[in-house]
Amino acid sequence: MSNEKIIVIAGPTAVGKTDVAIGVARALGTEIVSCDSMQLYKYMDIGSAKPTAEERALAKHHLVDIIDPREPFSVAVYRDMADKCISEITARGMTPIVSGGTGLYLDSLLFDLDFGGDEGADDERREALYAFAEEQGNEALFDKLRSLDPAAAERIHPNNVKRVIRAIEAAEKGEPLSSFEGVSGREMRREAVLIGLKRDRQQLYDRIDRRVDIMMENGLADEVKGLLDMGMTSSDISMKGIGYKELLDCFSGLYDEEEAVRLIKRNSRRYAKRQMTWFNRYKTMEWFDIGEYNDTDEVTEVIVKWLKERS
Repeated sequence: MSNEKIIVIAGPTAVGKTDVAIGVARALGTEIVSCDSMQLYKYMDIGSAKPTAEERALAKHHLVDIIDPREPFSVAVYRDMADKCISEITARGMTPIVSGGTGLYLDSLLFDLDFGGDEGADDERREALYAFAEEQGNEALFDKLRSLDPAAAERIHPNNVKRVIRAIEAAEKGEPLSSFEGVSGREMRREAVLIGLKRDRQQLYDRIDRRVDIMMENGLADEVKGLLDMGMTSSDISMKGIGYKELLDCFSGLYDEEEAVRLIKRNSRRYAKRQMTWFNRYKTMEWFDIGEYNDTDEVTEVIVKWLKERS
């Protein structure tokens, strides 16, 4: 694995990663490995902003549209699948592009980290935590985490009960997940060129709002209803993604569709802020402000030139 090199194109939601990654992949004659926790799932096309069939025809994408959302999935499984893709692409003489916005997944590819698996887990304690969440609510469980490991709480969503419980378990063992945040000093699993895409905050937020409106126009509500018809529920991890969980609550009568759209936009903006905080930890990441260029072609040309100069 040490001889495998990857090019990472990361950034917040709606910044424009897909277009840039495709442009760079075409210019370099290579393929893309997705680093997005939602685009993995089948049947979840609109809310995940999955690359379209036309976009995937422009550059080959791996780890998109391959997992049944009813099946359990983990960071460790993603890492193994992505490692296999990276090795196969490298063996064909190309440098893979890893593109996406899921920071935890990217960490799993870059560093040898233990992300709190099941080995040595205290089943009785875990069951007690799940029971506490069921009885007292997700926020009460999240408050426990916040008191034990505030840094981990900053990057885990309160409704991701599984991750919250794992973080509580780690903290109670004296191995808080926040200890993994200092990634700059950790040994890399492979050579990586890190490229970050960003925009002016207001410009990014405007793009997020427009994208949510387009998702609704394209049938996101019907997509969620279709998933419900398949037997999906709010307890499925895949249904906790932004856009899906808000519409589930809408359909259950907690609020109307207008409020659901408002919450999707708000939660997407908050997620973008958390993503920027995460990616700013990478000290060697080279940032490109897309808003400073006329179009995607121009920023892609600049990135490709930068890559060739440093190779």
